[in-house]
Amino acid sequence: MTPGDLALLLGSWELSLRAERKSPQTLKAYGDGVRAYLKWATANGLEANLSRAQVRGFVDALLSGGAAAATARSRQLAVRRFSAWLLEEGETTSDPLVGMKPPKIDQVVVEPLTDAELKALLKACAGNEFRDRRDEAIIRLMFETGSRAGETAAIQMDDVDLPEGTVIIRKGKGGKGRSVPIGPEIAKAIDRYIRVRRTHRLASSPQLWLGDRGKSFTYDALHKTLAMRAAKAGVDGFHPHRLRHTAAHRWLAAGGSEGGLMAVAGWTRPDMLLRYTKAQASNRAAEESKRLNLGEL
Repeated sequence: MTPGDLALLLGSWELSLRAERKSPQTLKAYGDGVRAYLKWATANGLEANLSRAQVRGFVDALLSGGAAAATARSRQLAVRRFSAWLLEEGETTSDPLVGMKPPKIDQVVVEPLTDAELKALLKACAGNEFRDRRDEAIIRLMFETGSRAGETAAIQMDDVDLPEGTVIIRKGKGGKGRSVPIGPEIAKAIDRYIRVRRTHRLASSPQLWLGDRGKSFTYDALHKTLAMRAAKAGVDGFHPHRLRHTAAHRWLAAGGSEGGLMAVAGWTRPDMLLRYTKAQASNRAAEESKRLNLGEL
């Protein structure tokens, strides 16, 4: 195959992924990974084949060029998934990348935000302007429910039931939806936002969150506005995903069950729970030990 052939097939694969209701983030990651591979092959005068040796060369080039191990792993995964799809569709007679191991990466321990940092974030949203109320509601929703950035950005008006205290996450990872409970503080914040939302140019839009100056609100816009709030609050190393880690830690620290956390966060595997909560595991264990006081006879 030529790079052009694979590029055309990449378009077909992306259509297939959309039909499988893959998230926009997954679509972007897979597409970017395969395009990066094809660009690398062309730049190095190589045939656009998917041999194990050539894909290893691609990964080595990424790592030696200074790319993060996580990026190299993501790019390699995209190429492997593309290769598997080509076989499924009969475009190739074999998948040379089946069983290929991903590059090892160090698992980063992500610290949850402290209560002081959360209060600073909320204080950075103080005000009655449209953007202030929207951003406060988003931050409260994410650090209480652990909803992902993409899930949060996709929430629609009909997904919110404030009297019942629930929000439906329809675009969960892997196409799995769920209903999450929300507390009175979140319900109040969303209600305050919805009241000012009624004056927006796009007030009739089904999307819950709307952008500034009469614009729509996207996944990228969510990242940008929360980064602005974090900078204003003086919270270093902020990323929206830290709010998910924070929600998981706060749930367990408050005595919530692991099964309940998995249901609310949309996890189906216990290892994901451990990954998100291990940063403060010893501190939670110490606090639990004090409450249990097992030395008392």
